[in-house]
Amino acid sequence: MVVCDNSRISVALFFAVSALEAWPVLVNARLSAGEIDKIREHSGPRLVLYSVSGSPQATNHAKRRGARIEEVRGLGLVGVGELNENVEPEAIDPNPEDRVGALIYSSGTTGAPKGVMLTHRNLLFVAAGASKIRSLTSDDRLYGIMPMSHVVGVSVVLLGTLLSGATLYLVTRFDPVAALASFERDGITVVLGAPAMFSMFLEYTKLKRMKSLNFPALRIISSASAPLHLALKLEVEKLFGLVLHNGYGVTECSPNIAQTRVESPRKDDSVGPIFPGVEVKLVDPAGNSVPAGQVGELRVRGPNVMKGYYRAPDETASAIDPEGWFNTRDLARFEDNNLFIVGRTKELIVRFGLNVYPAEVEVVLNAHPAVVRSAVIGRSVEGSKGDEEIVAFVQALPGSSLSGTALEEHVARHLAPYKRPSQILFIPELPVTPTGKVVKAELAKLIPAS
Repeated sequence: MVVCDNSRISVALFFAVSALEAWPVLVNARLSAGEIDKIREHSGPRLVLYSVSGSPQATNHAKRRGARIEEVRGLGLVGVGELNENVEPEAIDPNPEDRVGALIYSSGTTGAPKGVMLTHRNLLFVAAGASKIRSLTSDDRLYGIMPMSHVVGVSVVLLGTLLSGATLYLVTRFDPVAALASFERDGITVVLGAPAMFSMFLEYTKLKRMKSLNFPALRIISSASAPLHLALKLEVEKLFGLVLHNGYGVTECSPNIAQTRVESPRKDDSVGPIFPGVEVKLVDPAGNSVPAGQVGELRVRGPNVMKGYYRAPDETASAIDPEGWFNTRDLARFEDNNLFIVGRTKELIVRFGLNVYPAEVEVVLNAHPAVVRSAVIGRSVEGSKGDEEIVAFVQALPGSSLSGTALEEHVARHLAPYKRPSQILFIPELPVTPTGKVVKAELAKLIPAS
């Protein structure tokens, strides 16, 4: 297990573990002690390593577990835990491509984190495809802010960059001032980041009254890891003078499933065409294909689909059918071969017998200039059979005087009555995972008792 932040020592440890035919369990050093202990207990590693250099969080975790600190010449400090002599080795697959290249624990927005076994084939397939889509060459310089403990960071950013011979500038913690300075100083050509990162650029430049940014070397900016709302996309594009590309994926698919193309930019919130070499289909609750243009549950098959969930055969069998189709449990639709993500199957709200997709409501809420971000969930109506109320959680701009009434009037201009929130709750900050996804399970606990 490698408890890490983005650093040269983390990259070295990742490759060293793979070279030993061991499974690298990549864990974000910014997780809490309890979260890391749960992953450690579930994965049962023979050895835990900590990328101590430049990471106070990894250092604290190493000290808490009594790891010894050693210096690796040319790289820095690493924490080394005690060897677990009682571990039973995993069987080594006879085909090197099918051996586990990374065990990554999903962010767990819908429950307890699960260990996703990604093979060398999975990771390299996505790395090669992602670099080809962006036409990466040895002249490119990528800004490496996505955590390498996250699947985008390890497959698309780290491996995709190195496969193409490009240069990767690793960044441990995002800071808009330092980022903009690096774009200028280092001639950064490609930036991949979560929507929250681009939102912070907007907040900083508004504070500094900067209306536009100009970096001649920068040719691609792209959003990943969380839904990109159209209002944010348009604002960022105006600020940078570049198209903000979008994509969609899940940890279990290494992660890419769809990606907008540089040569055909989108003006909407589509996540673009399907990733080359990947198959998808949209099905109804009975598993039948839905008519063209209709919403269905998205299934995926291809070289990107995981080996399975670690120590969870039943969950693996539930997620991947005998024909190899992985159930994303996301709702989507196609328009001219471009994919649009509508929401999660489990998040679908039934209001007055009609389907309401939270993402549709969130887009409208987020379009209000005083809203930073929002999240919509359903709440069962007492005494009714299957009917739900719509509850919206809203994070407003600091110092904003936005009222519930004003926001209700805004929503009423854009949504049918049955899609409008029954209740709007303002909170200082939405709970998010390290990769910027809103943890809706936490929001449900904040709803006042009726």
